[in-house]
Amino acid sequence: MNKKNVLIFGALVLASVGVASAKSYSITLTAPTKVGATTLKAGTYEVEVKGADAVFTNADGKSVKAAVKVEQSDKKFGNTVVDTGTNAGADSIKEIDLGGSTTKLEFQ
Repeated sequence: MNKKNVLIFGALVLASVGVASAKSYSITLTAPTKVGATTLKAGTYEVEVKGADAVFTNADGKSVKAAVKVEQSDKKFGNTVVDTGTNAGADSIKEIDLGGSTTKLEFQ
């Protein structure tokens, strides 16, 4: 293999690792909860990070995007945990710790 082929192969491997790492996480909301400007109904959602957005998809396949700040923790989270708070009388998602990773999502 020459250098050009090795570089192309390496680039393909790195690109496939990036695609494989796009993972979704399941969360369950027990009450209507705001994320960004949208209120999510109670239910189960798959959450996936796409760039600067978190995408919430319900069982019917309907998706909602919300701006997110992605941060890394010092330790790996054992479970996916949703931290909510009350803002103007409504529950809202403040943070999601993604189980099995060191990634946490912070919402405004």
